[in-house]
Amino acid sequence: MSKVLVIGAGGVSSVAVHKMAANASIFSHISLASRTLSKCDAIAASVKDRHGVDIDTFEIDAEEIPAMVRLIKQIEPALVVNLALPYQDLPIMDACLETGVDYLDTANYEPKDEAKFEYHWQWAYQDQFKDAGIMALLGSGFDPGVTSVFTSYLKKHHFERIDTLDIMDCNGGDHGQAFATNFNPEINIREITAPARRWENGDWVETPALTIKQEFDFAEVGKRNMYLMYHEEIESLKTHLPEIRRIRFWMTFGDEYIKHLDVLQAVGMTRIDPVMYEGKEIVPLQFLKAVLPEPASLGETTKGKTNIGCIATGVGKDGKEKTLYINNICDHEAAYAETGNQAVSYTTGVPAMIGSALMLTGKWKGDGVFNMEQFDPDPFMKMLSEHGLPWQIKELEGPLEF
Repeated sequence: MSKVLVIGAGGVSSVAVHKMAANASIFSHISLASRTLSKCDAIAASVKDRHGVDIDTFEIDAEEIPAMVRLIKQIEPALVVNLALPYQDLPIMDACLETGVDYLDTANYEPKDEAKFEYHWQWAYQDQFKDAGIMALLGSGFDPGVTSVFTSYLKKHHFERIDTLDIMDCNGGDHGQAFATNFNPEINIREITAPARRWENGDWVETPALTIKQEFDFAEVGKRNMYLMYHEEIESLKTHLPEIRRIRFWMTFGDEYIKHLDVLQAVGMTRIDPVMYEGKEIVPLQFLKAVLPEPASLGETTKGKTNIGCIATGVGKDGKEKTLYINNICDHEAAYAETGNQAVSYTTGVPAMIGSALMLTGKWKGDGVFNMEQFDPDPFMKMLSEHGLPWQIKELEGPLEF
């Protein structure tokens, strides 16, 4: 049994904290902190109502390292779970280093002034964390996170060598809004509008954002257009499984979403550089975030399912070429009934809880900075099925035709 400090109070945090409270044999005490105390208190009230577990709440600016250090020393957690914004990864890691406490997050660092998210900033902490005798687990969400573990599981149990990997993220949910994002709008739009990159034959291949599209028939969702994007697990997977010749990431978007996004880009509302407005500097994308629906508010109205997984082609354990598809399907309404949050938050919050549990129980341990695929996938995969994200594997007739 261990104390844990969770930073952030969005939908993902809400799911993770509800799931932690439901596993009191592992998480003996949960503290929740964010910039907005009222959001923490609302999550705590829901957890108390659903699970009868008391959660301490705190107000904190996670970018203020001295304040973070004081809070960590006050609580004395065994693990800090960072479910805040990616901008705050490095300050929280610094606070963990100063206090000697393990660290976990779901998304890699990106600077505020550039839409560029890569692992090298956090990988640079390897020696410091190793020398301090503490562990950092990066990307314990779904993608990255579960998709990384899916890949290592396929490699361990089904493939001698993986040659190509396609990660496919489909959200078939309908929330009834003209335009809304499924998680933090600022982060979501920065990712989507960044140039697409894939890993191919030992090098990066870059194309303009949202210019490569394919149709795919997703089980229990139907045919959807999916677009080639860059995502951080490509960087870690190509590093830790260098045998893979090609890695691509795809995400589905509806025509209405793309139309609205095109207009917002055309009029400058997705810019991340400051502009002057009535004598004050504002960042257009941050203003847009303020007027868009809060993702955590979409749970009650969202219907449909998500379908996220990996298609891998390579040489099987029998020496023959094969293509396997491993995926999870999650229902928005079921996720909301259990935690009060829609499936996009659920599919990230559950893996955050699982990664935390594996660290706290010592099933995943080490000194330094690690990505998900570096550990034994089996205990993680077992907990996925036990805690609301069952998965399945099927063999396809051949590789993807595109």
